[in-house]
Amino acid sequence: MEAVFRALADPTRRSLLDQLYEQDGQSLTDLEQRLPMTRFGVMKHLRILEEAGLVVTRRRGREKLHFLNPVPIRLVHDRWVSKYAEPWAATLSELKQTLEEGPMEKVFEIYIKTTPERLWEAITHPESRARYSFGVRVDSDWTPGSPYKSAHPSGVEIAAGENLEVEPPRRLVQSFNARWSDDVRLQGTSRVTWDIEPVGDSCRLTVTHDQLREDANPELYGGWPQILSGLKTLLETGESLTTPGSLMYAGVSAPAD
Repeated sequence: MEAVFRALADPTRRSLLDQLYEQDGQSLTDLEQRLPMTRFGVMKHLRILEEAGLVVTRRRGREKLHFLNPVPIRLVHDRWVSKYAEPWAATLSELKQTLEEGPMEKVFEIYIKTTPERLWEAITHPESRARYSFGVRVDSDWTPGSPYKSAHPSGVEIAAGENLEVEPPRRLVQSFNARWSDDVRLQGTSRVTWDIEPVGDSCRLTVTHDQLREDANPELYGGWPQILSGLKTLLETGESLTTPGSLMYAGVSAPAD
């Protein structure tokens, strides 16, 4: 957390995050043109943001694109924000992106102290998945080309699709069709990729949600920071996060006390 706070303390770095909030997936040249500083200065600030996990990069041809990663901010939120403020504060982690052309892509990255095998099981086991995914379980036989479906205990159907690539315990690629409301059904098919990479005694989990429409409804990808924060908490502490407000992403009301 210290690296996150240190990175956010500088106004220039906050400005870079603001630029990526407005338009994700920018190159160094794009960002350099938006700030009154040298290319070297922008590179230095981006490196600090990457080290804090607030920015992740992806190669596209000869360019390196930069993406805002809201997961560390979500972890701060879950650690210090009262659950009574959750219904309002949860909206702060939504991302809104407008790209000039091409489909939208969102990248989320988190480090979890666990093994690839335990992480894979938490992603694919229905009961484990429900503990950090707003109560939503995902059922499938987890073979290439097989279908999957997810639903909330209230009876609301959440999503369905196909397992395009299944490489336990390192990689899972799925098509994604949201089902929880008429509006998200009209968004069509997108794709979700889970990449697991061992790093020392931990794993780096990268979730890429791409092939989204340019004007994709934020509900499609806005819940990922909460899901990944809950996954990290479950595997590292055995406990479940209490984040009732985040159920709005699944179109489900939190249960009454």
